[in-house]
Amino acid sequence: MGRGHDHEAGQHGHSHGPALTKDTPPEERRSKERAIAIAAVLTGGFMGAEVVGGLVSGSLALLADAGHMLTDFASLVLAWLAFRLARRPADWKRTYGFDRFSVLAAFVNGLALFAIAAWISIEALQRLRDPSEVLGGLMLWVAVGGLAVNILAFWVLSRAEGDNLNVRAAALHVMGDLLGSFAAIVASLIIIWTGWTPIDPILSVLVALLILRSAWSVIRESGHILLEGAPPGFDARAVAADLEDALPGVARVQHVHAWSITQERPMATLEVELTAGADADAVRRAVKARVRETTGMVHVTVEVVGSVSE
Repeated sequence: MGRGHDHEAGQHGHSHGPALTKDTPPEERRSKERAIAIAAVLTGGFMGAEVVGGLVSGSLALLADAGHMLTDFASLVLAWLAFRLARRPADWKRTYGFDRFSVLAAFVNGLALFAIAAWISIEALQRLRDPSEVLGGLMLWVAVGGLAVNILAFWVLSRAEGDNLNVRAAALHVMGDLLGSFAAIVASLIIIWTGWTPIDPILSVLVALLILRSAWSVIRESGHILLEGAPPGFDARAVAADLEDALPGVARVQHVHAWSITQERPMATLEVELTAGADADAVRRAVKARVRETTGMVHVTVEVVGSVSE
């Protein structure tokens, strides 16, 4: 009986885009962290202007966008802290370090998006029942400024996103802001041209629906990781059957488990029962190589539990 571990970093034969792992170059880590920080400063800096503009103009679309920006600012700060914490080394209490904090941050961001969408929808229904005056001109100028800020923030984040779930969640937040600013511009123009104020809450609800779609994708993916779900493309049944069919010396494969510490750090463990006379070390190496070849999984722990003749 024996155990084997493969602690190499990276992936082979299966790409999820730029991975942010312990061996990621420091400059790449810093670029993602810097992008989050820049987006946070831009979002937080303009949020106050939207609050004032929304209150003075009476626009729900602006207030909704400002509320979204407030949560975005908090979420971006949380995402930035996640990158900072991920720098801390593993210890005896946290053997994987703090990498998964970024997944938790993405999950919280997704929940925050749901809360924002619910608030926008409730407020919009109240506005439709009891319409109020909206100053279209002021609303337009504030919305244009918000759109410019959000475009800049989204451009910064999209350049650094890669396949990192935390940066992607932050980018989706900013995308929701961008859509909110665009909706406010459309609503302000309609109000200026026609005086029809219900367009303000109506477009706010449409933005809320788009926010919900983005939020669900983030929650689904981050929740899957937090629940120790198998990485994308990894089928435990297919892996076990392939190893039994393809490798001499393997009699049976069982207790196959796969999960991800973060989106970029998938891992797997499995037990192998040998055929009579098979060399345990040779089979262990062959199993790791085969799993890497078929799934791209690099960090694989293989336990040899005996042979069929025992």
